[in-house]
Amino acid sequence: MSAPESSAPSNPQGPIPHRKVIRQWLTPLSAPSTPIALGLVALDLALFAACLWLVVAAPSAWMQVTVAIVEGLVIARLFILGHDACHQSLTAHRGLNRWVGRLVFLPSLTTFSLWEVGHNLVHHNHTNMSGLDNVWRPFSPAEYRALPAGRQALERVYRSGWAPWLYYFVEIWWTKLWFPNRRQMPTRRPAFLHDSLLVTAGALAWIAGLAAAAHATGQSPVWLLFVGFALPFLIWNGVMGFVVYVHHTHAEIEWYDDEMAWHEAKPYVTTTVHLTFRAGLGALLHHILEHTAHHVDMRIPLYRLRAAQAVLDEKLAGHIVVQPFSWKWYARTARTCKLYDYQARCWTDFEGRPALAAEPKPPAATTAGVATLG
Repeated sequence: MSAPESSAPSNPQGPIPHRKVIRQWLTPLSAPSTPIALGLVALDLALFAACLWLVVAAPSAWMQVTVAIVEGLVIARLFILGHDACHQSLTAHRGLNRWVGRLVFLPSLTTFSLWEVGHNLVHHNHTNMSGLDNVWRPFSPAEYRALPAGRQALERVYRSGWAPWLYYFVEIWWTKLWFPNRRQMPTRRPAFLHDSLLVTAGALAWIAGLAAAAHATGQSPVWLLFVGFALPFLIWNGVMGFVVYVHHTHAEIEWYDDEMAWHEAKPYVTTTVHLTFRAGLGALLHHILEHTAHHVDMRIPLYRLRAAQAVLDEKLAGHIVVQPFSWKWYARTARTCKLYDYQARCWTDFEGRPALAAEPKPPAATTAGVATLG
């Protein structure tokens, strides 16, 4: 499907149009295609099965490790398909989306119903709103100083740039997506338990299959479980942790602790980064890095996100943060965007130095006051 014709871009200095207006621009791209979706599901499931076979059959340890890395990336691809299914944007059928989503979530050990609540209802409805959105939420300098020394040290590790895998594994998957306790998930639904048991059964079947393959081929079960299960799972955690980090951590991306100021900022456009890669590398992750379009309209299928993002980049030029990826930029971001000063509305490092020498912004209280008067 071709992209819709684009009218004149919005004024970069003017207000961002209402979300309904922006969604109208993208309406021709919002209809899912069941054949395309099922084709992508079949492809990625076949790639996952091929990785499992190759990790057993590979003749050397270094080849097994290489396959394990690829397997981790394939798990990420399957997860992204499940992410769309959970948004009801993968296929045109609601029930099919729910069953396909549960299936393709199994390799990432993601509990469908828990992800649906934490991602669809919380993250998307409260993106970058402190106290509600809990994915890579930055501490304020005062909050950080009040943390115990051990938790401060852990936060330094998380935001070092080297440990997105650890953040996602501990703070998201282990804490919120697999049998969460009542503090993390006060609401108790039968689907949470059933889906967590389904994920557990999938993991046990995966482990048992690798153990049987190790016995049949005379390999070390510990080694084969490492390269066939543990390492791919850690790679997947690293990919997911990195993707979420770069989507919402940037010197020009704001977080909020005032709901009125947050509403005024049009968070469906301004709270996420469009990260671009050379040589079409974004396609390897099903264009999930075309993230502004996804936050504007969750109905847009992943196979149309690139076209939708192109429309937004043109019509909302100056309002969307478009960041060409480079390791230099990533290192600078990890070095300078550690905490967030919610009053000065800027990122700082752990010593309180602002991340970006930008034009002064009005204090948060003033912004909230203007919003209230409006």
